Amino acid sequence: MPLPTGDVTWPPVDDRVQYALADWDAWYSSEPDRLEARYLGRGYREAVDRPSQHRGGVVGRLARWFWGNPTPEGEKRDKLHVPLAGDIARTSSELLFSEAPKLLAPEDASEATQQALDKLMEGGLQPTLLEAGEICAALGGAYLRVVWDEDVSDRPWIDAVAADRAVPEFRYGRLVAVTFWTVLEADDPTDRRVFRHLERHERGRIFHGLYEGSSTSLGAVRPLADHPVTAPFAAMVDEEGGLDTGAPDHLTAAYVPNVRPARAWRHIPTAAYWGQSDFQGIEGLMDQLDETYSSWMRDVQNGKGRIVVPDSMLESLGPGQGAAWREERRIYSGLQMLPRPGDPNPLTVVQFDIRVQEHRDTCQALVEQAVRQAGYSAGSFGESDGQPVTATEVKARNRRSLGTAGRKGLYWKPGIADITAAYMAVLAGPRFRVTGLALEPPEVELQDGISEGPTELATTAELLRRAEAASTETLVRMVHPDWSDDDRIQKEVDAILAESGRVVADPTLTGAEGEGPDAGFPSDGGGPGDGSTPPV
Repeated sequence: MPLPTGDVTWPPVDDRVQYALADWDAWYSSEPDRLEARYLGRGYREAVDRPSQHRGGVVGRLARWFWGNPTPEGEKRDKLHVPLAGDIARTSSELLFSEAPKLLAPEDASEATQQALDKLMEGGLQPTLLEAGEICAALGGAYLRVVWDEDVSDRPWIDAVAADRAVPEFRYGRLVAVTFWTVLEADDPTDRRVFRHLERHERGRIFHGLYEGSSTSLGAVRPLADHPVTAPFAAMVDEEGGLDTGAPDHLTAAYVPNVRPARAWRHIPTAAYWGQSDFQGIEGLMDQLDETYSSWMRDVQNGKGRIVVPDSMLESLGPGQGAAWREERRIYSGLQMLPRPGDPNPLTVVQFDIRVQEHRDTCQALVEQAVRQAGYSAGSFGESDGQPVTATEVKARNRRSLGTAGRKGLYWKPGIADITAAYMAVLAGPRFRVTGLALEPPEVELQDGISEGPTELATTAELLRRAEAASTETLVRMVHPDWSDDDRIQKEVDAILAESGRVVADPTLTGAEGEGPDAGFPSDGGGPGDGSTPPV
């Protein structure tokens, strides 16, 4: 049986990998509570409270994390979080999938194949890829899987799964099987038992299992019918707990690494083929950014003006109620008090400076260094000055970001192609019975998220026309990249040629066959070749 039959530690992944994934997940969540809980008492290993946080020395320096410093009891937490990690993950995804990728059927495939690919994209594949792109950048990888539920849709679809909810099996760098797991909610909040649903994908098969254990162990196998979430699978699986996908030659799951190699894990056998997170190595910079920004806001709080007044200027609130300073009061009766030498004003105003420029420069330097280490240009995270810029200028400013996106695209293209081929095989299988589909992986074209404007496109087309380096059809496709209908493009080409006088409306009357030196002139004279002057 492919699924575990006994109690094992779960997840069965190296502790160093799980430790890093939990850290990156905390940064990606942008939740201060999770960051503080994650880094509290951080030293060599996580602990509730380490003395190294409160003393100097080597251990103390190793444990120095801003989010690891405990907030004194009874005090309000004044730590602020700048969600740079989430911004990096979102930017990575948008560079790849802000424009919907194109799925092109093989050249000899039927029209039904292309229609099925178009329907898959129109059915929500692009937002799924945007979601997977964020997860991939944050956790070092993401999974795409084919799922179906006849109560939800009459067709299968593609779903995204985070890397920290899967146990993969690689063979020479290729995914051969993967087990996804989900912690199921208990009906009773006081129930300390942990129920997990395991879903294992192998070539042509999917296995389902229900387990009852603890937070660190898988526990014992339970019948699928024991939990309402897994109960529907009880009637679908066979005696081995599996079901046929209808695509015996395809794995209905694909893994897309963010970038390889994962520098911190390349010596760990079980994680050598995992991807590397964009947050790898910049956790300390993000921690220092939060400390700097919190210091800046602390200056703002300290910069609020305070007024120190003598007791005689306080108004009594009654016996046992203390006294208060009435800020809006305009007139006070004569006060019997000794003024300070040379200062007749009894009020003292306390106003601290707000170090705006120093904090801003430090924050900017930390952000630039962090995003550069993550593989991006600082311009991808800065604000525009409001001046219009061309696509060429944008690409020049974001050259490093576009290079990183191109590198990541090398992993996404085969991943999308593989999962799309598995989707088509399931769609054509005995479960859905859609005929006429080609089962070869489609060609995947990732679109450039920075598109040129009409002025730039027109200028480029004009230069190519002057150089006689492109046909009219090529120029039309270049100026109108959103046109996919060949008939529409051909009509535009015919209209341009007719208006320019390089072709006549009815070539059968003149003998003209389209573009060429004799196009638009009668075949029986009156054109180039007979010594006459061509019409103007």
